Amino acid sequence: MIEKKKKVLVIGVIGADVHAVGNKILYHAFTQAGFEVVNLGVMVSQEEYIAAAIESNADAIVVSSLYGQGELDCRGLREKCDEAGLKGIPLLVGGNIVIGKQKFEDVEMRFKEMGFDRAFPPGTSPEITIEALHDLLDD
Repeated sequence: MIEKKKKVLVIGVIGADVHAVGNKILYHAFTQAGFEVVNLGVMVSQEEYIAAAIESNADAIVVSSLYGQGELDCRGLREKCDEAGLKGIPLLVGGNIVIGKQKFEDVEMRFKEMGFDRAFPPGTSPEITIEALHDLLDD
């Protein structure tokens, strides 16, 4: 029987954010769901995500942010991925990704315009993200 290669995810908390709990929860949920997970931890730069994705031959990048600056921290990530040879790699983002109370439909639209494939509001269960990953990765 041929064993299917696990899909590789690069995860971390972007920017100056030090919120580690959600990152650990996602790491365990993704691992239990059968993904190989490269966890970069907290305070991750765009360049670190890209380097890790190239090094691990990642299938997707999952960005978390809880301190409200996700929109600023994520701007330009798709372009940098494209320039680094990761054109089309699925980009997902979730958490408290903007400052203040905003309609999530508007927030999601802005992230999609920035090149993200999926954006998730605060409190999204890991199962929803896992489902989106299976959908995006035809897994």
